[in-house]
Amino acid sequence: MIEAAAPALLGRTRDEIAQRLAADLSDGYTVNLGVGIPLAVPKFIPDDIEVVLHAENGVLGLGGHPGEGNEDPDLTDAGKQPASLISGGAITDSALSFAIIRGGHLDVTILGALQVSQSGDLANWYVPGRNPAVGGAMDLVAGTREVWVCMEHVDRDGQPKIVPSCTFPLTGHGVVTRVYTDLAIFHVVDRTLVLVECAPGITRQDVRARTTAAYTEELDS
Repeated sequence: MIEAAAPALLGRTRDEIAQRLAADLSDGYTVNLGVGIPLAVPKFIPDDIEVVLHAENGVLGLGGHPGEGNEDPDLTDAGKQPASLISGGAITDSALSFAIIRGGHLDVTILGALQVSQSGDLANWYVPGRNPAVGGAMDLVAGTREVWVCMEHVDRDGQPKIVPSCTFPLTGHGVVTRVYTDLAIFHVVDRTLVLVECAPGITRQDVRARTTAAYTEELDS
């Protein structure tokens, strides 16, 4: 924890975080979406690439919102929001859905987080004082090659969420490969955080003041 929270900055909005992450998806990826900011990613996937979206509740080929009046209560995303199927999409039972996850068939998992450590540890399932809700996150981070986190850079009290070590119970050890926040983008390379981009209007000094984790920089000049 830091003694005094740094003043708030106007970085990317939650939708803009999702939009920036979506720009880094590659044609042919199969991608799982967690709840929160990740659920906005489908709105911003570029039209010239094909990305197959997976939801752990048993959807492969997840589409966007079906439109007002077309909702099917039996077809939702992982956040229980109305969804649709793309052509060729499938509904599966839980066993097959988790076989996809555990079998290494996902290219990227996109999750929210409470904390990410400087070595890529992830904590995203338990807040003290609330009921634990592990969900499928532990399976996802163990079974997916790339784990991309999207979140606000600091919590509601202005305290950093990118930290030397996580103080919340871990979801996975050394699993995070990228972090997208309202202020910056980090890659995790050989268990080391690397700052690769600052959001528009945000300086490297702004990021440093709101990040207690150690990291290196690899920014375009």
